Amino acid sequence: MRIFLSALLFLAISSVYAQNTISGVVLDASNQDQLAFVNIYFPDLEKGAATDENGRFSIENLPSGSYNILFSMIGYETQSLKLIIPSTEDIEIKLTPSAIEMQSIIISTPFHKLQRDNVMKVEQKSIKDLKTKGAVTLADGITNIAGVESVTTGMGIGKPVIRGLSSNRVVVYTQGVRLENQQFGGEHGLGLSDAGVESVEVIKGPASLLYGSDALGGVLYLNPERFAEEGTSSGDLGANYFSNTQGFNTSASFKTSENNWKFLFRGSLAEHSDYDTEDYRVTNTRFREQDFKAGVGYQVSKFKTEFRYNVNHSKLGIPEEIGEQSTNKTPLLPYQDITNHVMSSKSTVFFNDSRLDINIGYIYNDRKEFEEEHDHDEDEEHEEEDHDEEEHHDEEDHDDDILEAALHMKLKTANYDVKYSLPQLGKFETIFGVQGMHQTNSNYGEEELIPDATTNDFGILGTSHIHFEKADIQIGARFDTRTIDVLNGLNKSFESFNGAFGVKTDIAKNLTTRVNLATGFRAPNLSELTSEGSHEGTNRYEIGNENLKSEQNFQADLSLEFQNEHLELFANGFYNKINNYIFLSPDGSFVNDDPVFLYLQDDAYLYGGEFGFHLHPHPIDWLHFESSFEMVTGKLDNDSYLPLIPANTLTNMVRIEFEKNWIQDGYAFVKLLTAFDQNNVGDFETATDGYSLLSAGLGGSFEVFNNDVQVTISGTNLTNKTYISHLSRLKTDGIYNIGRSINLGFIFKL
Repeated sequence: MRIFLSALLFLAISSVYAQNTISGVVLDASNQDQLAFVNIYFPDLEKGAATDENGRFSIENLPSGSYNILFSMIGYETQSLKLIIPSTEDIEIKLTPSAIEMQSIIISTPFHKLQRDNVMKVEQKSIKDLKTKGAVTLADGITNIAGVESVTTGMGIGKPVIRGLSSNRVVVYTQGVRLENQQFGGEHGLGLSDAGVESVEVIKGPASLLYGSDALGGVLYLNPERFAEEGTSSGDLGANYFSNTQGFNTSASFKTSENNWKFLFRGSLAEHSDYDTEDYRVTNTRFREQDFKAGVGYQVSKFKTEFRYNVNHSKLGIPEEIGEQSTNKTPLLPYQDITNHVMSSKSTVFFNDSRLDINIGYIYNDRKEFEEEHDHDEDEEHEEEDHDEEEHHDEEDHDDDILEAALHMKLKTANYDVKYSLPQLGKFETIFGVQGMHQTNSNYGEEELIPDATTNDFGILGTSHIHFEKADIQIGARFDTRTIDVLNGLNKSFESFNGAFGVKTDIAKNLTTRVNLATGFRAPNLSELTSEGSHEGTNRYEIGNENLKSEQNFQADLSLEFQNEHLELFANGFYNKINNYIFLSPDGSFVNDDPVFLYLQDDAYLYGGEFGFHLHPHPIDWLHFESSFEMVTGKLDNDSYLPLIPANTLTNMVRIEFEKNWIQDGYAFVKLLTAFDQNNVGDFETATDGYSLLSAGLGGSFEVFNNDVQVTISGTNLTNKTYISHLSRLKTDGIYNIGRSINLGFIFKL
């Protein structure tokens, strides 16, 4: 290993002297005018520039090799070019006017292409776009992406659902490394803030080829904000206010880049009281979140590296019933106190026509749950309830010091991801890689939800992208092994071989189809293998099953997309067959008045898709009509329905974009989301009535004191509809989801 690292260091140092420069001009394809302020970016090198008033650009200190370069500007179609460096000729690029939004490079797939050039279907949204829709949290924001929902416990706790699959069946990546934070539990949220996140990418369906075990249902990939461009410094101050929770979030950042070094810092704070409905506030849905992110990067001609650190501390109320009606923000008992540390290192060595990427991560999840003490007599309990509000909340401020956590787990995860991109051979781009994880879980509280254990993963993969004149093909295969060693107990190992095949082709003018076939797997988690006790918050006694096998699935995806200058149509369909699907089922007995549930297995299948259109009619390109329909059905082989399958939804939106002398990037929208009745429910669920939610918003950028200020105003559930989502964990108690909220936000650019 030392020899390997020494060789990398030698290659990095020796490559400092291999520096190249490119230059060129960007023109409007319709009239040959020179275009100023076009963004130019090398995603592999993370270097960029912008054209000057004459449409010209120059980028220095580039390594030799073959790289993708992007040219993007609002009002024009993004263009991607494969550039061989060194290049002695000036580059002339012509951009085609278009009302279609600019595209970005997809980072979650290995070949880093624009979505229109990608074989896999990946949804990408910017955090800025999601926040304009009035999202309170990251988990709330991702529900604006087609095919993605969230299992929620109030507003503070939410976890992603991709086409009906969630928990350990969906992998989350942040800062380029896999996030591990006890995601097996339904009441365990993401533990991440959207502050300092630039965009979200969603891979729908099995991605075990790229990410190994647990990526059976899909991947949520969070791209961190970029460092500052070379030789520049910038910062911002931002705040949002939410009328419903009388809550706020604030954020401040600074980043700078000079002499090959890059630095960034961002801090944020969010506080919310119990959310309101037309009839009541939902007691103990209040929460507080503190987040800090920092990064340092270093880059020379043929070597770049960065280190990022994120610490997120959240105190989250766990709602149980409707009780105290107040706008206090300090959580009541029971509540979670969670600290997530994410440390990541990303390094790349560029050779003349190949590259080596090394990503290393360490995640430390410290989870505490505090509950009501049960050893007081009735008089003491009555006396405590009669405390005045000031004394009551002063006591809560010191809960952590007075109470011992009923549940206290520490999950420590080290992971690595090494990929080597081979020199392009004719039509073939090929990548080989190894990935692995070492994880320990330790208990420190009175209760033990899952035992002390060690998990080790190792996987090896190979994948190729093949370019033909009329089609692109992607193939790949992977082998994985996982071992789970429980302290003084169970020792299990699981192995799986998975593959993927995809093809993208234009079957007619402006009509593109993608067909993807892939397998995936998920090894049983510790809870499913070893549970023995009452699971707080679910009111059931769970018994694990050490004989569980790995879930294995096969999914077929078909995507059709039509796109011209003013109309986009899409239809995405899928069929997902899962062998050995793990689920909970009661055995009819009780322990301490809690029904006993056992972990069982049976084959299952899911099917459905997303369909929609986007119209921006000529010549009023500033007007947009968007509509999408999402559906998914999940069943066991015995024809009973799977639980927690989202209802079918229809979303219609009218949006306008405008610019004036006094406002830039102006927009306004009205959106109507309709969730249909969900009558296809699991054996232990009840049907859920449909509902329609009306939202609207507007915003834009203004110049204040020679600085840009972005202002947003949005309203959600404007009719104050009382409704219950099928994926709300408060549904069994008949508790409504959030009512009307008016949200105000601004970002002041420094």
